[in-house]
Amino acid sequence: MSRPTAPGSGNPGGVTNSGGVPQPSDHGPSLDLHGADALLRRLELTVRNKLDGLLQGNYLGLVPGPGSEAGESRPYSFGDDVRRMDWPVTARTQTAHIRQTVADRELETWLVVDLSPSMDFGTALTEKRELVLAAITAITHLTVRGGNRVGAVVGNGADTYVIPALSGRMHARYLTRRIAQTPRAAEGGRHDLAGLLEQLRRPLRRRGLVAVVSDFMEGGVGPGPLPWERSLRALSGRHQLLGVEVLDPRELELPAAGLVTFVDTESGRQLEVQTSDRRLRADYAAAAAGQRDRIAASLRHSGAAHLQLRTDRDWIADVVRFVVARRRFVVGAVGAGVR
Repeated sequence: MSRPTAPGSGNPGGVTNSGGVPQPSDHGPSLDLHGADALLRRLELTVRNKLDGLLQGNYLGLVPGPGSEAGESRPYSFGDDVRRMDWPVTARTQTAHIRQTVADRELETWLVVDLSPSMDFGTALTEKRELVLAAITAITHLTVRGGNRVGAVVGNGADTYVIPALSGRMHARYLTRRIAQTPRAAEGGRHDLAGLLEQLRRPLRRRGLVAVVSDFMEGGVGPGPLPWERSLRALSGRHQLLGVEVLDPRELELPAAGLVTFVDTESGRQLEVQTSDRRLRADYAAAAAGQRDRIAASLRHSGAAHLQLRTDRDWIADVVRFVVARRRFVVGAVGAGVR
C-alpha cells in the first residue's frame, strides 16, 4: 500500500499491492526487555503527568465495619461472635473455628488482556498491540495506589498465563513489562476472550474492578450473542467492569488502493479485493459499523463501561476524557440518589 507506516510497524495488516514489491507480513518482534523499559518509563511518566489529580484518593469500602468478604478461618476464642462460626471447618477439625472477614477498603483490579494475532495490526500511529500496553499502563496507574492490588489474565491466542494480584508500583511495573514481553502467537492462534473471562469466574476472585482490553472481534459477524458476552455478563454480578476496545481505522473503512491482498492474521487465509470499487468500500464500512455497534451494545448490556482507543488518535486524551466523564457520571448518580 502507498500509505506510509510507523517505523518498525512492518506491513499493516499483512497487505501487499498486486503490482508492487511484496512487503513482509510480520510487524517486527515483540517488545524486548531493553526496549520495553524505555517505553514503559515514557508511558508511565506521560500518564502520571496527564492523569494525576483526576482520580485521587483510596477506594472506599461498600459497607463500614470489618467487611463482608470471606477470608481465612481461625480457632474460636472466648468472646467471638458465634454468628461467624465456620461450620464446615469446625466439622472437619472437630474444633470450633470462626470465619474471618476482609474489609473492602482496598481495590483489587484484574486485567483481561487479549494479545491474539488480530492485535498485530496497525496502519496509523502505532500497532493495536502497543495500544494495549498503553491502556494497561493507564489502568494500573489509576488503580495501584493506597495498597490496591492488580493482577492479569493474558492470552495471545495460543497460550494463557495468570499474573497474581499484588500491591505496589514495583509489581505494577513488573506486570506491565511481563505483558509487553508476551510473544506473538504462531499462525493459527485464535481469539479466546470467553476463555480468558472464565478464568476470572473460577475460582472466584475478590470483588473489585475487571478491565478487559481487546478488540472484541471474536464472533463479531452474524446474528446471535457474541461468544464472550455471557461470561462478561456473569462477571458483572460481582465486579465493576470496564471494556477497553482497541481498533484501527482500516478496520472501519477501506482506502481506494486498487487490487489488494488481505491476509487473515489468525487463519492465514488470503483474499484479493478490488478496493477501487466504491460500492464494495461502502458495504465494508456499513458491515464494520454494524459490528462495532453490536460490540458496544453487548458491553452496555453486560454492565461494562466502554472506553474506545484508536491507533490514529491520542490515546492519552481519550483516557482523560473517559475518566472525567465517568467521574461526572458517578457524582451525578450519587447526587440523584442512584446506587
